[in-house]
Amino acid sequence: MVDVKSRGVSANAVPRRSGSARGLPHALLALALGACAEAAVGPGADGPVEIDLALPWTTATVAEAGGSPDMVASGVARAAGNHRMRSLLVVKDGRLVVEEYFGAGGPDDLHDVRSVTKSVVSALTGVALARGDIRSLDDPISDYLGSLLPDLDPDKGAITIRHLLTMTSGFEWDESGGAGSYNEWIRSGDHLGFLLRKQFTSPPGTEFTYNSAAVHLLGVVLEQATVMQLPTLARFALFEPMGISVSRWEQLGGGYYNGGAGLDLRPRDLARFGQLFLQDGSSGGRQIIPADWIGFSTEERFDWRMHSGALRGISYGSLWWVVPGTSEPLYFAWGYGGQYVVVVPDLQLVVVATNDWYRVSQDGGNEHYERLTMDLLIQDIIPAFR
Repeated sequence: MVDVKSRGVSANAVPRRSGSARGLPHALLALALGACAEAAVGPGADGPVEIDLALPWTTATVAEAGGSPDMVASGVARAAGNHRMRSLLVVKDGRLVVEEYFGAGGPDDLHDVRSVTKSVVSALTGVALARGDIRSLDDPISDYLGSLLPDLDPDKGAITIRHLLTMTSGFEWDESGGAGSYNEWIRSGDHLGFLLRKQFTSPPGTEFTYNSAAVHLLGVVLEQATVMQLPTLARFALFEPMGISVSRWEQLGGGYYNGGAGLDLRPRDLARFGQLFLQDGSSGGRQIIPADWIGFSTEERFDWRMHSGALRGISYGSLWWVVPGTSEPLYFAWGYGGQYVVVVPDLQLVVVATNDWYRVSQDGGNEHYERLTMDLLIQDIIPAFR
């Protein structure tokens, strides 16, 4: 990762509603969060297909979806040649058209998707903002952590939710190669204190520094604001409404859950998450994530660019990676070792790929397998549906 300067962002807060979600009966809470999708929705007169994600996937062949079977077959063959590849799924126009598993992978396996977790936390932030649990993205974190951390340094407490969303908290941090400060943080056992004792290397809001612990801090802010633990919030606000019944979340010390890289999901459910963003946060006619949050969180925030294999011109939004300067702009969630949820709005396309990342540093390194995976997506799979 590289340190770069932020262009700055803005968003309008939703007025806070009174009351807390704690203690609400399951059915009432589900209703309050718009959880109960009812029916599949077909293509509108002028818009894309919207499906009810709580229903089983409808399938089609690549040819039926207007794609190139030969190009997809080439991509699948490349995937099979990567001994760490575990799944490759493609959803086109709301239909599952490619579903391939490799090695020990299977449709019911929960994958530790690492930093894809961050994009889920971004979605939960949008939900919490809309519900009024968070007043504004420019709220300082001290507003939500005061009772938990009464001795929080005022300068650290002035960091805002927006800073955490855009990786501009300003802390000294080095997560290059997917390890470094992250491994030290995990081993510390004091996951809030380890981060908050770090010095600033730049004023908050000015420099991009990739920092998983800062996103974990955002997860703690969400837990304090909503009075729900992350798995509970995610289940009621996001997963159950779009048909995700099984998930797992890594618990860290103090009873908090790893918001930076702790989530396990099944491949089909990763595709549901990507499709929900493609559908502007709506499923079966019910708004799960505010539509304006989809645009906000996937909007380019910085003027720097980086590359990953064949994919050029990558920048960052709000816990999503974005590629704005192409004929078909795309955005994606990206996890260590080759975990991807890629959304290409102009093609009405969602692509999911997972890899086994365990001990990858002893087997060529995580960047090698990330490039292998992204190259087959960019060179074979996505072009197959143009």
